[in-house]
Amino acid sequence: MSSPVTTIAEIGKHEGQSVTIRGWLYNLRESGKLLFPQFRDGSGIIQGVVPKNAVTPEVFDAVKTLTQESSVIVEGKVRADKRAPGGYELDVANVQVVQRVPESSPYPITPKEHGTDFLMEHRHLWVRSQRQAAILRVRAEIIKAARDFFDERGFTLTDPPIITPAACEGTTTLFPVDYFEEQAYLTQSGQLYVEATAMALGKVYSFGPTFRAEKSKTRRHLTEFWMVEPEVAYATLDDVMEEARSHEIGTPRRDQVRRRRGQRKDELPQEVAAHEKPSPTRADLVNAWRSLPAMQPPLTAADCGANRTVE
Repeated sequence: MSSPVTTIAEIGKHEGQSVTIRGWLYNLRESGKLLFPQFRDGSGIIQGVVPKNAVTPEVFDAVKTLTQESSVIVEGKVRADKRAPGGYELDVANVQVVQRVPESSPYPITPKEHGTDFLMEHRHLWVRSQRQAAILRVRAEIIKAARDFFDERGFTLTDPPIITPAACEGTTTLFPVDYFEEQAYLTQSGQLYVEATAMALGKVYSFGPTFRAEKSKTRRHLTEFWMVEPEVAYATLDDVMEEARSHEIGTPRRDQVRRRRGQRKDELPQEVAAHEKPSPTRADLVNAWRSLPAMQPPLTAADCGANRTVE
């Protein structure tokens, strides 16, 4: 195929031109002598149009017999269509079937409802669904936002080890690991290590996997998650509260996503705009802190010497 290769996300830049898309069949609908295949490539989904009288019999039959998640390379002309979800459709001219999923062993995740246990057994395929793919993109945005926040404020990323020789917190929630002839554990926290690097670099943070051996299936208990842990040498409680107040990941990321989509706040759906809340002020944080049950006296500047850090 001689047409330039593009992604579905960038398809609008090629209106009226022939392009090549490399991806998978997401769905296929048939109406008489018309086929409406939907292709996905990881960046989006686009509907193709295949009239029987506009392509060769080989191409028509190849598309008609495609099965869900078959791997294909498609060539066609980009056409604007306001009715299409992404604003564009692809008039298919040619298709190369890289791999066709056989009917004897079909793609297991169909449009019907599936139980959680079934989907978790096929997790490597479940991530191809629109919802799971969207979750991965949101997660990537959150990670980038967190890193940008600390990087722009002079923090240095330091990566603590995942396998550790001792507990950082309670010893009852450790995952043991046979480390050759010694006992080791999956990390509960990078805190002990970033406290040490803070004494070397001043302002540091870690962002990595954390493991807690709490056997539970509730949504409030996680056995594995990623955690941000900043440490600042000579930080007072006021310093920490100021950092927390300015650590507003959610609002700027919504603004950024909105800019990507070309939307303003007044253009957002009402139920989405309703969640656009103002950032908390310093007074809000102070009042929230004071409302917590008394556990220990607040730290003073004298407590935060060269050998102390405050999270």
